[in-house]
Amino acid sequence: MKQATRIKILDRFAKDNPKPIIELHFCSPFELLISTLLSAQSTDIMVNKVTKKLYSKANDPISFLEIGLDNIKKYIQPIGLHNIKALNIIKICHILLKKYNSQIPNNRIELEKLPGIGPKTASIILNIIFDQPTIAVDTHVFRFCNRTGFALGKNVKQVENKLLQVVPDVFKKNCHLWIVLHGRHVCKYRKPKCTTCNINDLCDYYRITNI
Repeated sequence: MKQATRIKILDRFAKDNPKPIIELHFCSPFELLISTLLSAQSTDIMVNKVTKKLYSKANDPISFLEIGLDNIKKYIQPIGLHNIKALNIIKICHILLKKYNSQIPNNRIELEKLPGIGPKTASIILNIIFDQPTIAVDTHVFRFCNRTGFALGKNVKQVENKLLQVVPDVFKKNCHLWIVLHGRHVCKYRKPKCTTCNINDLCDYYRITNI
């Protein structure tokens, strides 16, 4: 894809949704960290349903440790890999209390040292909480980038590196959310809504499939 086309796509996303909002519900950096950890191999809808009850009982490292591992497991049981996620949450709470005075670290190296926190979650935290120009690549972003030709790559890291290269700085803050929302609601896995898509005239996939 030509760079001019990428910029046109980003311009349209910006015009249609100038202030994109993550669909995970949270009221603090800590809650977003936990919700993002829980979202792996789950949906935002399910995570929000679970955390609505969970955060009413505990919403910081101290209160999470007070309710304990078994209760955390019960709250997040509907979510995939809930046992290991619950254990990682307990470990994270201990680390945040001991090393960071209950605050979320604001750099990638320290974030990725936390149990269960990988590059995607770290990028989301850095981008949304600390306003850093990172671009997290999840399944929606990966699919969109390869399907449309926006940023080709055989794996998540390749796509992320390509995005950081080709996305102008002015768009980096919102790029992840724009693409996630588009991939989740329009450029879907099984039945992409190509005919009503607002960038179909700029999309390699639409052009090829409608020849």
